[in-house]
Amino acid sequence: MEEQFGIASFRSRQQVMQFEKALRRAGVPASIITTPRSVSVGCGLSVMFHLPDARDVYDVYQVAKPGNLIGFYRVERAGGHTDVKPLGMQTGYTG
Repeated sequence: MEEQFGIASFRSRQQVMQFEKALRRAGVPASIITTPRSVSVGCGLSVMFHLPDARDVYDVYQVAKPGNLIGFYRVERAGGHTDVKPLGMQTGYTG
């Protein structure tokens, strides 16, 4: 079974909580998960979101500006393997 989703990874748990709350207030579904090992820096938690919502996630980030962002990533899990790649949203995401 294959699973794909996006994450926003931060250096601080406080920023994770703040950003997840901002997304929920904006009506964007989000949850807090353990950061995949491939993203080896940070506080160990990330905000998970659906990839089709990436544009909305970026827009909320631009307004909330929670700080301490490590990056936005695409996570793909299949056959017991997890692949993490940058989404490139830090420099101006166009969807």
